[in-house]
Formats: sequence, C-alpha cells, structure tokens
Amino acid sequence: MKRSAIVTGASSGIGLAVSSMLVKNGYSVYGIARHFSDNDIFNSELFYPIECDITETQHLCSIVKKIMSETQLFILVNNAGVGYYGLHEELNPEKIQQMVRINLEAPLILAQQTLRQLKKNKGFIINISSVTANQSNPHGCAYGAAKAGLSGFSRSLFDEVRKYGVRVALIHPDMTKTNLYRNADFCEAEEEEARLLPEEVAEAVEYIISRRSGLAVQEITLKPQLHRIRRK
Repeated sequence: MKRSAIVTGASSGIGLAVSSMLVKNGYSVYGIARHFSDNDIFNSELFYPIECDITETQHLCSIVKKIMSETQLFILVNNAGVGYYGLHEELNPEKIQQMVRINLEAPLILAQQTLRQLKKNKGFIINISSVTANQSNPHGCAYGAAKAGLSGFSRSLFDEVRKYGVRVALIHPDMTKTNLYRNADFCEAEEEEARLLPEEVAEAVEYIISRRSGLAVQEITLKPQLHRIRRK
C-alpha cells in the first residue's frame, strides 16, 4: 500500500506547492480545502481533492478516519491559515474565532486524530507556522497569538512523541507570495529578494521528510534577504 499524506489548505499557495512536491515524490496526497479550481496537480491520479471547511470538526474527523481506513498515512501537513490585521479593537469576535480555529484548533485536532497511525508508521507531522509566532505583532496580535500557540504545541508534541518514531517539524516562513494577505492593507513586496515563494517552503518540507530516520529536523525558519512590505 502506498504511503499517503494529508495537506490542509491544499488549493493554493504553500499547500498547493507542498501537495505538488509530495505527488512528485510518489505520495498519495489527500488535499483538504474549502474550494478547488482547475490546476494541473488535480489531474494527477495521486492527488485527491477533498472540499471541507476544517472548522466543521465532525465532518473533518469523519474524512480523516475514512482516509486512514483506506491508506497508510505517513505525513500530516497542517498548512491552512487565515489572517486578519489591524488594531485589535477593530476586529470582531467572528474574525478572532476564525483565526484561532483554523490556525490552532484544527491542527491540534488533526494531530490527535492521526497520531496512532503515524506512530505505527513512524511518520511526520509538519506544522506551517509563521515568523510572527516568535515576535511581537502590533496590528496582528490575534494572528500572532494563534501561530505562537501552534509553535508551542509543535515543540511540546515533538518531545512527547519522538520516542515513538514520529517526527514533528515546525516551519516558520516569513512573508510569502500567497493570498494570506487578502484581508490586509499590505502584502508581500514585489522584489524577489523581499519575499518567499511557496515552492521554497515546499522544499523545506521535502528536506524534512528526506532525512534519515535517526535525524529529526525540529524547526526551520525561512526569511527573504530583504525585509519589506508593499501597501495596497
């Protein structure tokens, strides 16, 4: 039975790039996203697009259980994310809840649902966090807090499951050319030296999963050479 992977937020950006990389490496990839559009990877017999809102916990869990009943899960990539920016008092409870549920709650639940099989298969949990997890984030307090929670969870889970052969890795990308900033008044800079590409984050995932079994890569931070943003 072929090894499989689950990737959340697989319809675009980093999730799409990671899914494409895993398919090229022979994994059966179950990509989860709210919506999918036409893309070459979705025509691959190794890619299985699954439309699901990951905040719908019961539906998400039923999907994951079905995947694990039909395949041997080897990799979980928690990539889906959402960000709202601005003064904290200008957010509303719905936006705050959405950031916490997508950026933190869903990865915790997915890890819990998959760990028994990942222990059996000595697999990977790879959490895509953010550089904001390790710094002060004015105008992005709630987003940074949710990502900090994800990073803290990853570090603790690493120590909890390493003795079982499960490798938990954490990636902290800086500003990347994705649609994460669709709700902000800024986005990544146009200069190539001031932004990351989704494919570069996927290369970091590939590096993590290609190490020998006795080597665990716990954290990777990716930053562009220049620190700039672009106002919309």
